[in-house]
Amino acid sequence: MNIGQAASATGVTAKMIRYYESIGLIKESSRTDSGYRTYGSRDLHTLRFVKRARTLGFSLEQIRDLLSLWQDPGRASKDVKAVAKAHVADLDRRITELVEMRDTLTYLIKNCAGDHRPDCPILVGLEKDDSTVAAHCAH
Repeated sequence: MNIGQAASATGVTAKMIRYYESIGLIKESSRTDSGYRTYGSRDLHTLRFVKRARTLGFSLEQIRDLLSLWQDPGRASKDVKAVAKAHVADLDRRITELVEMRDTLTYLIKNCAGDHRPDCPILVGLEKDDSTVAAHCAH
């Protein structure tokens, strides 16, 4: 199967397949005599694994670790779990940051008249230190 067919079968674009090969995330594909990439069922399975891991937000380095563990029949499940737990901790941190951003913006929006006057608490809030605005949001 060629790269276009592999892309269609896995949902990973041809550009991303080439990129994953270039960074060594996946092994380079076989080539025909004329230089076209060819992919087999194992390659497709690997690409689907990578796509699912990306969908869950794993970084490329984490996916590299997970692929290595997935391909190692002697792996310890605790090693896989450690990668997943670290990712969840990172997601939790990012969620907290996003909630703080949302709360700060909501506070600033509520305090903006949104009328014809030039004064705007949103712009004032953007020029201030984050902790100053965040302190107001907590009240």
